Parts: sequence; structure tokens; C-alpha cells
Amino acid sequence: MRFETIAIHGHGGPDPAYGAVMTPIYQTSTFAFKGILQPGKFDYSRSGNPTRKALEDVLAALEGGTHGYAFGTGMAAEATLLSSFSAGDHLLVHDDLYGGTYRLITSVFVKHGLQVDFVNMRDLEALRKAFKANTKALWTETPTNPLMNLLDLQAIAEIARAKGALTITDNTFLSPYFQRPLDLGVDIVLHSTTKYINGHSDVVGGAIIVKDAKLAERIYFHQNALGTCCGPQDAFLVLRGIKTLAIRMDAHNRNALAIARWLSKHPKVQDVLHPGLETHPQHELAKRQMTGFGGTFSFRVKGGQKETFALLSNVKLHTLAESLGGVESLIEHPWTMTHVSVPEEARRKMGITENLVRISVGIEHVDDLIADLDQAFAKV
Repeated sequence: MRFETIAIHGHGGPDPAYGAVMTPIYQTSTFAFKGILQPGKFDYSRSGNPTRKALEDVLAALEGGTHGYAFGTGMAAEATLLSSFSAGDHLLVHDDLYGGTYRLITSVFVKHGLQVDFVNMRDLEALRKAFKANTKALWTETPTNPLMNLLDLQAIAEIARAKGALTITDNTFLSPYFQRPLDLGVDIVLHSTTKYINGHSDVVGGAIIVKDAKLAERIYFHQNALGTCCGPQDAFLVLRGIKTLAIRMDAHNRNALAIARWLSKHPKVQDVLHPGLETHPQHELAKRQMTGFGGTFSFRVKGGQKETFALLSNVKLHTLAESLGGVESLIEHPWTMTHVSVPEEARRKMGITENLVRISVGIEHVDDLIADLDQAFAKV
């Protein structure tokens, strides 16, 4: 089946109990045994729930994996995965990534003995030199948040495999509709399902998808032991969102590219960071590795924080808010919002500046979105 069909039918079909077309919300903590020493398919909702299982099966199918796991938040997914490593293990992490991931790694797991080095993985030679005898995994994010840098996943996965390390990729920005890291040799795919996969700004969630059975067993053990799974209500909402993922992503992609092209010609814009633009330094990699460019990108306002704040204060259709991937357009200031937990020195080293704006383009009419930005720029 093709992607659009899997998104709608990949949950396994009508519910076997009464034939419900939509997966029911199994709002229960426990399940009756058939008898002494005779548990059913599910026994306790932390360990497994039919609604969650339907979501996990669809996620695995869409990413081209064999096992999927759904979590209460994207950070719960990341924490569960990181907890599967041991004190003394070494991780290589791309040096340009989501602020919450940076905070989790440096403020929580490093304190528990995980060894971490940040490296620019666009430089493959620097990556090779960064390996240690105890390097267990590479943590990648592409496109990166918020600078829209790309990583060559196939090349990175080959390097990691040769060194006996796992490759982990956060695929939140593109969703499996535009990028499938497992097909490129990556071992573990992460998502904040809060974003494009759900797509309606009404639930938080996370996911991990793998192909390898041993990895799947390891992740499930930690999900169950930590209790980081998502509840059935949230699983139901994400399942609903997935059904329109393909058509939403096409709309996000189309609108975002049109706005990026408009911004690139605006006299008050310094530069536009969008991999779909021919001016992006990794545009060719984007065309090779991705089937679309997504709906989120960044740009820099000419001037500094004052001019940037003037723009953000005067938009009307774009909502000033964190997060991304919903049907409505959001705009935010990484320096003071999503990446404020990253130390200032690290932010500057990444390339995050006071005049950087990140925009999550929704599926409204593109002419209305451009008109809103135009009137806001007029007041800068």
C-alpha cells in the first residue's frame, strides 16, 4: 500500500469487537485475564493498550519500520531512549539541535554518567575523528531546529555502522511523508508526534520507530519500566491526525516554499534558511534525501532584536507561540523562546542570533499569510 492508504488503513482495520471503523478509545487501566495463568493480548495499559497499539503499528508502517512505540511527549521518547544507554557510554550529538534535547542531554543525562561530545556532523571527517572506543550512538536531527541545516543521513549511518555504533535521527520536521531515515540506514527514528504527525495543536506525544527486533525489545523494556507511554485519548487524537498527514504536508510544503521565496526578495529580510531554495547550501542534498521540504523554516530580519520584535509584535494571522506543525501558522523567536535554555555561548556557536525568526507555515491561503507578514514588516 502507498503512504496515503497506510495512513488511513494502517491501524489494522475495523475494531474486531463491534466493527468500529475508527479505533475506539480503550479508556481502561487493566484487562481481565481469561483464567489463571491465561492473560489476554493486553493485561495493563502501561504495558500495552489497543488504542496505543493501533497508533504504534501505523507509525511503524509509515516509517518503513517493524516496531513503533508511542510516548506521552516527544521528550518522553527521547528520555526513554537515552535511559537505554549506560553510565560511561559515549554519544556523539550534532551540535545544532532542538533546545529541549540539548537541555535533556546536558542537564540530566550527563549528570548520570553519559558521556557526550557535540560535533558538526556536516563535516564527515570531523565526525570520524570524534569517535571513541566507547561511542555507542550518533544523535542526528535533520533539518535542524531552527537553522535548517541538513545532515547526509546515508553517509553518517555508514560511518556509524563501520564503527559499531547506532544512528538516531529526529525526523520531526519532515515526518515520514517527506523523509524516511530508516531507508537511508538509520537505526532509530524519533518524532515529536505533537507536530506534523498529529497536526492539530491539540495533543502532545512522541514516537520511536525501529527495524531491528533486539532494539525494539530494548526500547519496549524501557518504555514499560519507565511508564513513559502515551494514554489512549492522546493515541486516538494522533491516529485521527495521521489520516490527513499526506494532504496536510503537501499544503504545508507548498505554502512554506512560496513564503520563503517571497521573503528572500523582501528588503527587510537579511537571509532565508529554507532547504527548498536554490540558494540553500545543501539544496542538492535536500533533493536527494527528501521528497519535500516541510512547512517550517527560519529567516533573519535586517537589524537586530528591536526590529525582530517589531515584526513579531505586529503579525495578526500568525500566532506568536512555540511548537510547530499545526494547521495554523505559528511564528516564534528562538533566542528568547524555544532555545532560551541553551547557554548564550552555545546559541551563538550554533548560529542562533537575536534577529532569527522561525515560522511554522500552516495550511491557510498563502496570499493571506503573505499579506499578514507584509503589513507587519511595514511597521518594522
